[in-house]
Amino acid sequence: MRKRTRAREYALHILYQVDITGDKHELAMENFWRDRIEEDIDRELKDFTVSLVRGVAASLESIDKKIVQYATNWQLERMAVIDRNILRMGCFELLFCDDIPPKVSINEAVELAKKYSGSEAGKFVNAILDKVKTEKNK
Repeated sequence: MRKRTRAREYALHILYQVDITGDKHELAMENFWRDRIEEDIDRELKDFTVSLVRGVAASLESIDKKIVQYATNWQLERMAVIDRNILRMGCFELLFCDDIPPKVSINEAVELAKKYSGSEAGKFVNAILDKVKTEKNK
């Protein structure tokens, strides 16, 4: 598995934990890394994970507004926790990470949704993130 793909998975685990427990992002990251101390995680992988989690945390309000804007007939709090956090991470990349091609951000989010969520989640994530990308490119 590529480093950035693994980093996105790690970030998703952390964001999911924050959403479920209500812990602060920094505490959740601290606990996550402590639990993996034996794994000797590559610095680049860890740095990208941290940048995703901190970026989502810092921009959460504006990211959630974007998701709500395009998730017609869906309330944010009624979405599956995993889907909500995949969307948050994908939106963060699309809106704030100009060094990552939008197609890559969307594809990675769709793959996460297929792996960790229900059978229709990939389509749901793709539809919303594609709308975010389209609006940004206007």
